Amino acid sequence: MTVMSDRLVQRLDIDALRALSAIEEQGGVTRAAALLGLSQSAVSHKIKRLETSLDCNLLSRRPGAPLFTDTGRDLLGYARRILALHDEALRSLSKTLVQGQISLGLTEDTTCSDLSRILGRFARLHPGVSVRTRVLQSLVLQDFLATGEIDFAIMQVFTHEVRPHDIELFRERLFWVKSPDLDLGSGGIVPFLSFDENCFYRRWAMDVGQEDGTVFATILECASAAGIVSGVRSGLGVAILNERHVTPDMDVLTGCFADPPDVTYVARRARKLRNPAIDTLIDEIKREIAGERALRIA
Repeated sequence: MTVMSDRLVQRLDIDALRALSAIEEQGGVTRAAALLGLSQSAVSHKIKRLETSLDCNLLSRRPGAPLFTDTGRDLLGYARRILALHDEALRSLSKTLVQGQISLGLTEDTTCSDLSRILGRFARLHPGVSVRTRVLQSLVLQDFLATGEIDFAIMQVFTHEVRPHDIELFRERLFWVKSPDLDLGSGGIVPFLSFDENCFYRRWAMDVGQEDGTVFATILECASAAGIVSGVRSGLGVAILNERHVTPDMDVLTGCFADPPDVTYVARRARKLRNPAIDTLIDEIKREIAGERALRIA
């Protein structure tokens, strides 16, 4: 004879975890319910059942208190990962296969980031999608998007130039840097290291230099960030680098030139393009970015 335990069995309900994640994403139960297509009472009921199962409070219901309790915040990190694996398994086992072609543009920096992992997983999950990738400068990618030469791009833009339909991935600061051994003196021509003429860092620097009377002479053009970094360390000249490439052996220049604007890495599709394969890729990127942001908050 089998003896059933009277103890309440603890388990994590997928729908309840999805509701919890939506509350965090939307900033409240009401907006989460609208996102999920449920009533507010249905979402509240799911969270209450989860709290009863775990014997703890997940939401702080006191006026002026944070939305989540400490326990709720801890669970959110697990919820994001559980939902990502759950949804990935469903997509992998789905009978409906995504088919199509994507012409994708990337900048050098994005090929060395976590986005490569996302694209690799996308290729494994959707073998029916053919992806052709080109690594180019951001300004070239913008032109190719406008002419339809590529379908989709992941690139840098100045933060103030982000468009409403762009998917914002992350932001970085830009810095003027040089080697400690390089003496700029006072006045005169400033040796400048940059990518090619399509580098929007370079175009910005030249425009600003004309406004404040600084004369930049481009003495090194290099296709890779590694080459620019090497040139800075060798004392060849000054450069504008994003924060991931600034190292302790460089001098960060402040007050010498105008402060560069911040940059944002965005995912942008060609205008009016309808492609189910790209829609699926965008969903993958959005899901990954949302999960990373939740884990950083947690």
